[in-house]
Formats: sequence, C-alpha cells, structure tokens
Amino acid sequence: MESVRPMPVSAQDPTEADSVTADDRATRGRVLRDTVPRSSQAGWLPAKERRDPVDVLIESNEGRLQNLIPIRFGRMAASPFAFYRGAAMLMAADLAKTPTSGILVQACGDAHLMNFGGFATPERNVIFDINDLDETLPAPFEWDLKRLAASVVIAAQHLEFTYNDTTRFVVELVREYRERMHDYASMRTLDVWYDRIDLRKYRDRSGDHDVIKAARKRIAERIAVARRKQVPEHLYPKLVCKDGAQPRIKDHPPLIIHPTEELAPGLQSGYAEALASYRESLPEHVRVLFDRFHFVDLAIKVVGIGSVGTMCAVGLFMAGDNDPLFLQMKEARPSVLEPYAGKSLHPNRGQRVIAGHHIMQAASDLFLGWAYGVGGRDFYVRQLRDMKMSVDIEDLDAGLLGQYAMMCAHTLARAHARSGDAATIAGYMGAGQTFDNAITEFATEYSAQNWHDHRSFVHAIREGRILATTDD
Repeated sequence: MESVRPMPVSAQDPTEADSVTADDRATRGRVLRDTVPRSSQAGWLPAKERRDPVDVLIESNEGRLQNLIPIRFGRMAASPFAFYRGAAMLMAADLAKTPTSGILVQACGDAHLMNFGGFATPERNVIFDINDLDETLPAPFEWDLKRLAASVVIAAQHLEFTYNDTTRFVVELVREYRERMHDYASMRTLDVWYDRIDLRKYRDRSGDHDVIKAARKRIAERIAVARRKQVPEHLYPKLVCKDGAQPRIKDHPPLIIHPTEELAPGLQSGYAEALASYRESLPEHVRVLFDRFHFVDLAIKVVGIGSVGTMCAVGLFMAGDNDPLFLQMKEARPSVLEPYAGKSLHPNRGQRVIAGHHIMQAASDLFLGWAYGVGGRDFYVRQLRDMKMSVDIEDLDAGLLGQYAMMCAHTLARAHARSGDAATIAGYMGAGQTFDNAITEFATEYSAQNWHDHRSFVHAIREGRILATTDD
C-alpha cells in the first residue's frame, strides 16, 4: 500500500465540526469501514521489500554524536522491549504499509508505554499524560494505538506474563481507548480540552478494587518522592558543584559532560544567539519570568534510548543564591513519520514538537519553547525533572501493568480527541469488539516482528557489524 500523505491538522476546516452533527460524523466513520474494514487492521506480515532493520538503524545515526552511538545501541540491545523503544523509525515504515483509516489526529509518533507518565502542571497539580512528543506529527489515529498496543505485548512478554494475561491487557487497552473516545464524542468541545487525568483522583472502569487500591498507594508514594526531589535542596546539590564562586554542573562521563566549542558552537558567547531565539519563542508573560534568571552553565546529557546521540543538554540558570532553574535543551530532528505522513509545516523542528505538546497535552510545561542552534540544529526546551514521574516496568505485576496500560489508553484517546474528530473515530471503531480484536491481533503478531528484529540487531553486534557498549 502507498504511504499515507495526510492533510495537516492545522489545514483542516475548523467550521466543519459545527456544520455537521456528531451523528453525521459518526456515520461518516461507519461508512469508512466499507473501504477500510476494521478487520483489515488485524495481523501483520512484513512487506517483501522490507529493509534490513540494522541498515535502517545505522542510517538513523546520521547527524548524531558519534561517540554516543555505541551507548544508544548498547541500551537497545538489552531486551526486545528496550529495542522497541529505540526503533520507532522501523515501526513507522511498517505502519505506512498497513491499511489506514485516513482519520487524522495530531499523533504522538512514538506512543509506547514509557512515553507516558506524571508531571506537574503550572498550577502544581500532578497529572498523567504523554510526556515525550519528539516524533509528533499529524497522522492516522490507529498508528499511535497500534504502537501502544504492541508495546504492552512486548512489555508483558519481557515480564514473562502468561499469554492469556497478555492478550487480556491489550483487549482491555483497546476497549478503554474505544469507550473513552465514544465519551469524548458526546462531550462539548471545550470540555474535551479542559479534561485532564489527575493522578491523585484517577478512577478506572476495571472494578478490581485490590488493583486500584495498590495503584493509588503506589501513585501517592511516587508523588511524594517526586515532590521531595523537585525542591532546590535536593536537585541543586545533586547536579551542581561550586567551581570557585561559580556554580557548575557536575560532569559524569560519558552521560554528562561539558562540551567543547566544536561540539557545541556558541560556547564562547554563552549560547547568546540560541538563548535569544528561545526567549523570543516564549509568551510575553513567561519572558518576564525567564528574564529574572541568568545563564550560568550548560552540559551535554545523555537521555532515553532513541534520543541517545542527539544533542541534548541541561542548562543551569540562576535568579539568586539557591534559586536555580534547570532547563533541558533537546535536539529536534525530523519526525520518523515524515516520510509517510508528510513534512511538518513548521520551519523549526523544535516548533513542531512544542506545537504537538500544546495540542496533545492537557497542560504543558511553563518554559516550553524552541530555539535555533548555532550549528544548524533545531531544539526544543522545557524544564528538567519538573516532578516528572515514569513507571518502572520491572516493578509491575500483572494487575498493575493492566491498570497502567488502561491509563495510557485513556490518555491517548483524550489527546487524539483534542485534535481529531472523536465522533468519526468512534463511528469507525463501533460499539462491539471487532476493532478491539483486530488491534490485539496486530499487536501480538507485530511483537514477533520486533523479537526477530532485536535478534538480528544482537547478531550484528556479535559479528562486529555495529558497536555497542554499556553506559559505564
């Protein structure tokens, strides 16, 4: 099947939802089943011309910091689940070959389990949302859902849960997404945009009181820990040392290092041009706040799995003694969806990423902005560790994994309903289990593809075709 070239969300007619009733739009979704049956979303068979996954991953290193690539590959080699997290470009190419509904949303582009989590809103409430949108771009809604569903299968297999439990997790995930989308289809537009998932008040529909009780206890503990870690008395001494009278970010090679001028052009000027472009991207009221801080230091910081090797940094800004602000500057590269869903309309790739944050998240970081780097790289900027919480997959039992997967499904449905037509999506999915079963079948079969790709990847490391190292 040819690659999808969807119209960007921003180019869709904003008056269409007002001129056509929700019932009419739901009917439009049901009509789409005639050309793209829900059952066609099931199963996975690789295309005959599917490229060698190792070749694709090697090509994806272009423009990355070469000394960090072995760390990236070492992290990906750890397990099929770790490999899946770092190989979004492989699945993007595979999804483009599957039947697509053509119902567009602002897509995450990399909606696996570890790209959801808790963080603080500007009002200091702790919400659950998508927290990594590096690959965001308008695309068919089911691409995100399929990637999320497959990540649940791969995580459950990694934790050695039974086949029956694994299948149940995915069926419940897709059903949660479908039912939540039906809810959003019946809500007023503003109510959809105001909706958010408060971690302290979250309720699901499982009815398993023991699991809910355990989840709430775990959430409360994580929030308490996150609050303690966020205060300057914790974060500042952990990341900063005194170099004479001047604060300086601590080096921790190879994961945190101070760059040379060659590695990070702009060092001599204190990155004045990049910081000026970032400042201009901020709303006026945030500029007033940002101007209270002055730049002190910057260090390269290795983050995640898929992002390893891209230019990521942490900047230290001070408004006074014991009054720090840590900002994460992260390189924004072309979305892995672009070859199949069309190029972004934004001239700066960081601008694309922050637009996705504002569209998909219920609340976004106060300091979210974008910048041009002196070396021609694009960046987006946000606070570092603003009460950010992520799940530890290794720490989940079967009940908690199922609960967490449903929270992710709810979150994804809410994010999609903000930019897409919830009534059309709900109409296409329907009220029965046909769509649920189709996505579950796809996720199960695609997990086998991921396992084979990971095995080929590890074999390439053993043969010396690619180099992989640990972080130490």
